[in-house]
Amino acid sequence: QVQLVESGGGLVQAGGSLRLSCVASGRTFRTYGMGWFRQAPGKEREFVAASNWSGTTTLYADSVKGRFTITTDNAKNTVYLQMNSLRPEDTAVYYCAAGPLISPLRGPYDSWGQGTQVTVSS
Repeated sequence: QVQLVESGGGLVQAGGSLRLSCVASGRTFRTYGMGWFRQAPGKEREFVAASNWSGTTTLYADSVKGRFTITTDNAKNTVYLQMNSLRPEDTAVYYCAAGPLISPLRGPYDSWGQGTQVTVSS
């Protein structure tokens, strides 16, 4: 099992930027794929981005391509989500997830963080 703790959420105006962080701990976490998902009120949790720990393979949802960037820092056991050009529709609770592979699906991820709120005002 991997323990995940997110931070970096907050309130920002449309067009602004935020960087989310996810610190991972636990056994063999370096072999895991890491993902970011988000859930808006009344909606299903949806995929945002994913990466392997080396950063050589990344996936993005179409809705965030060109605006969000997922990166990893192995020395700090941390995964980041840099979010630029934020829109009101990006408002959601953002969750970090870890699993045995990189996937846009929720199923393969077996560890989840507690979530961090991102609110984008218009």
